[in-house]
Amino acid sequence: MAGGIEAAGDIVAGGLIARAIEPDAGEQGGEGQTNCLNCGVQVIGRHCHDCGQSVRVHRTLTAFWHDFTHSILHFEGKIWRTLPLLFFRPGQLTRRYVHGERARFVSPLALFLFWVFLMFATFSWVGMPLAPKSETSRNGVELSRAELDAALVEAQAKLAKLERQAAPKSQIESAREDAAGLENAIKVADGIASNNLILDDTKIEIGVPMIDNAIKHAVKNPALLLYKMQSNAYKFSWALIPISIPFVWLLFAFRRQFKPYDHAIFVTYSLSFMSLFLVVLSILGKLGPIEGLRGPLIFFGPPAHMFFQLRGAYQISIFSAAWRTMALLIIAFLVLIVFGTILLALGVTG
Repeated sequence: MAGGIEAAGDIVAGGLIARAIEPDAGEQGGEGQTNCLNCGVQVIGRHCHDCGQSVRVHRTLTAFWHDFTHSILHFEGKIWRTLPLLFFRPGQLTRRYVHGERARFVSPLALFLFWVFLMFATFSWVGMPLAPKSETSRNGVELSRAELDAALVEAQAKLAKLERQAAPKSQIESAREDAAGLENAIKVADGIASNNLILDDTKIEIGVPMIDNAIKHAVKNPALLLYKMQSNAYKFSWALIPISIPFVWLLFAFRRQFKPYDHAIFVTYSLSFMSLFLVVLSILGKLGPIEGLRGPLIFFGPPAHMFFQLRGAYQISIFSAAWRTMALLIIAFLVLIVFGTILLALGVTG
């Protein structure tokens, strides 16, 4: 059952990508024909008025490369008109797209799906942007239990030396934190085996044999469960859009001039920005010296973007945009809970 759901997720994601990125397939064409090579309708002008295909059909590697690059988000100028507005004037971008300026910009769905793909690719390369640094590693290499013991002895010796020398309080506190972190890492390492035993002995029964069996397998192999959740997070990322739209609609329930389509465009462009924002945070974390920027960016970035997008897209006052921003932050939290619950259910039953 879960396999069928996952397959459906792949099909939907593939269909959305194909429809969003290349709605008018076969744009390259040959000269001289009077009928469209795609649908057979008589052609007047450079493009078929029925299906939109160009009258020029080229069978060259140059044409193939053009189709390839054109398929990646219509990068032929559109992306450079879209990204600056997405970052600095998201409300204007949303409003202009809703009101009909669609050929100028990358469609929100194509942008979202591409950035989600790039986000997960970046995470696999540089790691999660919000993941804490492991106390059990040095230069990205996991330490063994013996190495942890040796590192703890070294840290404790350093702390004792600083205390004897009456070093500045900041240095002593830093050394004390290092030693405490290593102590906690050792406790975690020692607890892995016992935790596994506890999990193996834990019996969670709901009364439905199929679900009880799925939970039993998930408890025995939590690493596999985590892998399934990560995999499904990518495949079902598009589900964030339909989950979010009803919540955003509630913010404007008494404003009939705004249609569900408007909220869908708002949500999709907002999610596109958040995906790209996480990519930037991950890269900043990899660079090291400017890692300190991540905290302020995480705290101020998303709320500021939500505020300006709300104010510009819906043409509302500062006060209206401010309280809706606060509500939208709560909504984002609820959406993540719902999405996480779905991923957990798919991971357990998969």
